[in-house]
Amino acid sequence: MKVVKIGTRGSKLALWQAYHIQDLLKEAGLESEIVTIETKGDKILDVSIAKIGSKGVFTEELEELLASGQVDIAVHSAKDMQSRLPEGFELIAFTEREQEQDIILSHLDTIAYKNPEKPLLLGTSSTRRVATLKHYYPHIRTVEVRGNLQTRIAKMESGVCDALLLAFAGAHRMGYDALIRHHLSLEEFTPAVGQGSVAVEAATSLDPALREKIRRACNHPETEQRLLAERAYLRVLEGGCSIPVLRWRKVP
Repeated sequence: MKVVKIGTRGSKLALWQAYHIQDLLKEAGLESEIVTIETKGDKILDVSIAKIGSKGVFTEELEELLASGQVDIAVHSAKDMQSRLPEGFELIAFTEREQEQDIILSHLDTIAYKNPEKPLLLGTSSTRRVATLKHYYPHIRTVEVRGNLQTRIAKMESGVCDALLLAFAGAHRMGYDALIRHHLSLEEFTPAVGQGSVAVEAATSLDPALREKIRRACNHPETEQRLLAERAYLRVLEGGCSIPVLRWRKVP
């Protein structure tokens, strides 16, 4: 029986995602093994993603493994996937979406982000989140905080910031629910495209029969429909990490 090789980044959250895919494959009778690598986005932590080039910073090295056949699939946070993949690659599955909203996480229990009289310094590496804060809560200051979730929390606790602005899914999957101080409104804090879902990427040269088995094991149809629509919208507007697309309204 073919052993499916799963490529992933090596952070705890990335490995959670890879193990989740491995469990889904196992339920479908497919054996797999996990191959970890370090990407450009993992290595360069002293500047923002927008400044190092937002396209492919977390995916390029994994796509090289896919192209060479060293791995069969690569597992990503769906929100990290650029709206246009390089030629020769495709997303073949999206897992069922976790709650998609952003949250404020802190070791302090006195975070009142809506109160302009109470100073607050939020850590985030997201251009989208900074733009949202400037629009709705201009009294809040922000500081660049990058790294995996555990690194960000350690920086926060060392005094770099009062709290972190993050996706609920990652904090929840890593067991940090007790540090969540606020679940943010979707009406104000539009989440990243794909936030909360795990995406499975493959080379278009992957054996069609194996592709279909992996897809049946991992794909959640309702989530897929939503994410394809979100990604199409982002692609048309050419949004991304450097050019956030925040929201749109229906015109009466």
